[in-house]
Amino acid sequence: MRHIREILRQKLVLGRSNRQVAASLGISHGSVSNTASRGRALELDWETIQALGDDALEERLYGPRTTKRAGRPLPDPAYLHTELRRVGVTLQLLHLEYLEQHPDGFRYTAFCAHYNEWLARQKPTMRQVHRAGEKLFVDYSGNKPHIVDPETGEITEVELFVAVLGASNFTYAEATRTQKVADFVASHVRAMQEMSGAAKAIVPDQLKSGVTRPCRYEPGLQRTYEEMAGHYGTTILPARPKSPRDKAKVENGVLVAQRWILAKIRNQTFFSLTALNERISELVFELNERRMRIYGASRRELFERLDKPALAPLPETRFVIGEWKTARVNIDYHIEFDHHFYSVPYTLLGEEVDVRATATTVEIYLRNERIAGHLRSMRRGQHTTIAEHMPKAHQAHAEWSPSRILSWAASVGPETARLAQAILASRPHPEQGYRSCLGILRLSKRYGDARVELACGRAMSVGARSYRHVESILKHGLDQLSPTEAARSNRPTHENIRGRSYYH
Repeated sequence: MRHIREILRQKLVLGRSNRQVAASLGISHGSVSNTASRGRALELDWETIQALGDDALEERLYGPRTTKRAGRPLPDPAYLHTELRRVGVTLQLLHLEYLEQHPDGFRYTAFCAHYNEWLARQKPTMRQVHRAGEKLFVDYSGNKPHIVDPETGEITEVELFVAVLGASNFTYAEATRTQKVADFVASHVRAMQEMSGAAKAIVPDQLKSGVTRPCRYEPGLQRTYEEMAGHYGTTILPARPKSPRDKAKVENGVLVAQRWILAKIRNQTFFSLTALNERISELVFELNERRMRIYGASRRELFERLDKPALAPLPETRFVIGEWKTARVNIDYHIEFDHHFYSVPYTLLGEEVDVRATATTVEIYLRNERIAGHLRSMRRGQHTTIAEHMPKAHQAHAEWSPSRILSWAASVGPETARLAQAILASRPHPEQGYRSCLGILRLSKRYGDARVELACGRAMSVGARSYRHVESILKHGLDQLSPTEAARSNRPTHENIRGRSYYH
């Protein structure tokens, strides 16, 4: 408005001069004079002016408003709004493209004004401009689907996970047993597999499966969730607590999923999670194919045009979900995980370490450096030990086993193996015979394998079952005598024993 009503009020009701009116309204003397003279020419009184609206009063004084837009092709604001979601696209670029098609079209200021007028009439949630491939919004539905036990008829509620891409509104949904970390992260992995790419950021609510420490400014992320984001080259941007507009896309996506998925299956019965997800997949496909009135295109069409080219490619390997736990290295250089014990280097006694366990492996980290890895074992109370983690003395002792001792003895000869077997069998516990067997094997370094083999055979023939007997045989050279000579040499020598020569 041009202060028309106030000018006429001050002139007709207050009787003020043109200069006084101009000074009070901060406008020129000529503007006041022009408006007052037009009112006098039309013989308008204050009662008539009050009965007219602002637009009607302006038209009465100045005639119908003309517009330079008449006859010019108008840009499609919905198209402009969609294109602005592409990376690097601006209104200035779109205006240049518009002028290429319509050289006599609107100039830049009018072009932007037309778009902004349209945008102001849309829903408040549309005022956010989501760039292609920029954000993936995720959340769970408050309304839950359910499955039925075919044998007992028991009804079990399950969770409905929903993920929505910001630019295209492309939607992914699936049912999971729980909202726990394993299910939560696995749903993200399957969503990105379905979209064949990863957005630059993921925007979840501050639920416990993703955020360990809720905070408006510096929320703490769950470690497995953060690890998954690193694997796919994306980042986690949790929405602020109690700020649904931060994730308005998925809030609306959940509402759409409830209307177009849950509402459609409300009278259907599913006896397994697999059957339920098969039906949900069909309905999500239909949802993404439906044409959206505002954009004049389906979610899938916008996805193929906007988001898909901008998504980061997925890594060659799929993310393997792991469970993290903190543990302390015990005095026996083992840590406990899920009631089983896994070894770490013995030099780390007393250290606090991080344990990452998958379905098949257990990895141990010290200050983010991997120090050990084991195959996961489900044997409660048992130990999994790597020899290199043990002190040298423990390694040597660990090498002593009946099978290994017998294998060493057999490498010398069959008589040595027989004697070793006999020594181990003669002891209450095999370990009591380890040192005796190892002593015999070490004699081969001094006397050679052949002599030790003969000595072991000699010991077996006389019922000897110890290291001392074999050493004595080798020391006196009895292994190299015939049986008769050996028997003679075994007789003790004493002054009271006269011998055969006495009788000659």
